[in-house]
Amino acid sequence: MLQSSSAGLSAMDSTELNSQRRPFSIKLWPPSQNTRQMLVVRVTDNLTTNSIFTQKYGSLSKEEAEDNAKRIEDVAFAAANEHYEKEPDGDGSSAVQLYAKECSKLILEALKRGPTIRDEKEVLAPDKASALPETVFDISKATEAFGLEAARVAEPILASIKDQLKEVDLSDFIAGRPEAEALEVMNIFSSALEGSILKSLNLSNNALGEKGVRAFGALLRSQSCLEELYLMNDGISEEAAEAVCELIPSTEKLKVLQFHNNMTGDKGALAISRVVKCSPLLQDFQCSSTRVGSEGGIALSKALETCIHLKKLDLRDNMFGKEAGVALSKALSKYAVLTEVYLSYLNLEDEGAMSIARALKESAPSLEVLDMAGNDITAEAAPIVAACIAEKQHLTKLNLAENELKDEGAIQISKVLEDGHLQLKEVDMSNNSLGRLGARVLAKVAAQKPEFKYLNIDGNFISDEGIDEVNELFEKFPDRLGSFDENDPEGGGDEDEEESGEGVDDEHELERKLENLEVNKEE
Repeated sequence: MLQSSSAGLSAMDSTELNSQRRPFSIKLWPPSQNTRQMLVVRVTDNLTTNSIFTQKYGSLSKEEAEDNAKRIEDVAFAAANEHYEKEPDGDGSSAVQLYAKECSKLILEALKRGPTIRDEKEVLAPDKASALPETVFDISKATEAFGLEAARVAEPILASIKDQLKEVDLSDFIAGRPEAEALEVMNIFSSALEGSILKSLNLSNNALGEKGVRAFGALLRSQSCLEELYLMNDGISEEAAEAVCELIPSTEKLKVLQFHNNMTGDKGALAISRVVKCSPLLQDFQCSSTRVGSEGGIALSKALETCIHLKKLDLRDNMFGKEAGVALSKALSKYAVLTEVYLSYLNLEDEGAMSIARALKESAPSLEVLDMAGNDITAEAAPIVAACIAEKQHLTKLNLAENELKDEGAIQISKVLEDGHLQLKEVDMSNNSLGRLGARVLAKVAAQKPEFKYLNIDGNFISDEGIDEVNELFEKFPDRLGSFDENDPEGGGDEDEEESGEGVDDEHELERKLENLEVNKEE
């Protein structure tokens, strides 16, 4: 996807791993007459210069090559133009790909026929063309990947319009290519786009590694006005992260940096932290599933203190630990406009979780999403977590799954959700060792919210009677209640309560203890 300066920028949804498509105001198709002529010259070169194909089939004389090149370009253009006219609302990228594929196919056929001028009709007859070897020229079965010859065809087109481009999406464009070919394709695209002044660059899903990052060196070095950079699922190691930090000359205007699912580790996180520290306008930062431990987590947290305009922070699925959690709380205390924070599976424990909850309680007044699942948070931390939640009246999604809050913690959090929180849509308290009481109290609160869409309390120890009570509360809208497939009614304390005959009295006693709990104050 290639876009012009007049295309508007919009924030990415954190659940999406690719950038959103935006309205196009520049078309890649049709190419200018000058670009078409440049392609004729390039095709001529392919027919006359030394290559593995001319070594195998022989090269053509310059006169024969020029004659074939003109006709090859005409046929390829006609085929691509017909394709484009069937989908005129597109940006023309698929037409460019077909253009490249047809040129590549006809070049190979011309070489196979050898250095003898044939009748024009025979040159162009599609039924006489043999199958194109997919491993060499095919743009890919998904129409997105570029082989070497296709990249060479696309190169002059990109070079001719690079000054108009503001957004370039090269995600997943070399799928299935051998490393050597993929690196050369990257170099071709990098050189063609060098000097463009981009606002958005997406290089995700390309298994770049350090070699790939450096293959894009010419393009990266020429970018000092980037507002969005996407490097997701790119195999970014420590060395590759250092290369990113080294090559990009400035990130002073960067607003979006998404870095999901890499192999960066602590050392690589130190390099990324230097990028973050030099990005004072950052609004959306994702560094999830990147194998970052305590050292890297602390470095990133300190760097994030400079990003006071942050609206979305996603650090999920790393091994920060409680020390990094405490460091992160200092950055969170500075965020006045934060709306989404994803901190699940960071090994925060009570200490880290409480530190973060205290910081968020005093900041981020418009917080909409709070995700702290899988952090070993116990009922001991529940009052402070609940006090934070009490202040977040704009909350739409709360995820505290896979902790150890138990009934006591669930009830404290349910209590603060009773008043206000009219925009709440989703709560996940699955796998928290909840019993009948905690499940019922939470379900009762959720069922009364006007905008509520989904409650997940599966994977707990809720008795059969408790499940019946919850189902009754959601009787009018059962689609808003998750399944109980993983619930274990015999795994908690309900069975013992029933056998002793004291279950109801124990519930009432717990309710009485929590009735006057002031969750907005710390003991």
